[in-house]
Amino acid sequence: MNLLIQFIRALTGFVFIVSGLIKLNDPMGFSFKLEEYFSPGVLDLPFFMPFALEIALILVILEVVLGILLWLGYLKKFTLYSLLGMIVFFTFLTFYSAYFNKVTDCGCFGDAIKLTPWQSFYKDVVLLVFIVWLWLKRALIHELFSSRLSLGLTVVSVVFCGYFGFYVLNHLPVFDFRPYAVGANIEASMEIPEDAPKEVFAYLWEFEFQGVKEVIQTEGSFPVHQGEFTGKVETVLLQEGYEPPIHDFTLMREGVDYTSDLLSAQKALLITAYDLDHANVDGLDRMVRKALELQEEGFEVFGMTASSNEAIASFYERYDTPFYWHLADQTTVKTIVRSNPGILFLENATIIDKKHFKDLN
Repeated sequence: MNLLIQFIRALTGFVFIVSGLIKLNDPMGFSFKLEEYFSPGVLDLPFFMPFALEIALILVILEVVLGILLWLGYLKKFTLYSLLGMIVFFTFLTFYSAYFNKVTDCGCFGDAIKLTPWQSFYKDVVLLVFIVWLWLKRALIHELFSSRLSLGLTVVSVVFCGYFGFYVLNHLPVFDFRPYAVGANIEASMEIPEDAPKEVFAYLWEFEFQGVKEVIQTEGSFPVHQGEFTGKVETVLLQEGYEPPIHDFTLMREGVDYTSDLLSAQKALLITAYDLDHANVDGLDRMVRKALELQEEGFEVFGMTASSNEAIASFYERYDTPFYWHLADQTTVKTIVRSNPGILFLENATIIDKKHFKDLN
């Protein structure tokens, strides 16, 4: 029993530490996910949305530190109570996402490990069972080191997490698990292989014969049945088709698609700003200067935003800009660069570099 408890203790701590560090590598991405949960269409808690980033940072740092505390066996009651409260909260969110199909990716492991909503829920249920068991068997959990050393290691972990979070927010994630990582070819990542799995649907047709209703399943064709078709047919997805890593990348301006212009350019500069109204002003100044500089070196410059026409017009009034803004899906723009604004350097559709506005010279 003691060995089993120690194994569960080590495994639970490991999951919390890894999950927290992955999200701490990209707290901005996790804050976007929290905004989805807080939005009116999901939990309807819009008053939390302005504080999504702060909440994200607190949660991921707490996740890492609690995992370390569990390993150390330090502050046992506080650790187990906190882990229990956190896992109950996460289990509720993942169940809500899975059952109501509101948020299709909980972001439990960021972009590194993708889990379906039900997979995330089952994972949290297992962790919930583990933590409850650890609480019941807490007498078997002992400190690995002296209290002074454990306190020192806890302080170090908090300081490290705080510094790491501050660093990635002021630059970019150290590890980029998204499809727009440096070295990725956008055009190639949008292609669908000829032998890729296709979507498979089932069609459920309802007929009535002699007062009895019967449902007939086909792959699409109208079935032959002696009864009368009631007019009710339901389409059910049996198998999802292949989805390329990049599937929603477009640049639209005045109803014209300029995506191919960007991807066919030998050297291109893509400036992104998912929200011009809240974009960093100094960052925009730097972007415009960099665009002017690189345009003289032969770069074709494109802007990509999800902002309103009014925000774009206001930008044009302020800057004598050498590029046009093109409209794109906001989630896509947020995914490309975790910076508002941000910048990508491309050669023949391949991303050769990407930068936070604070890293521009």
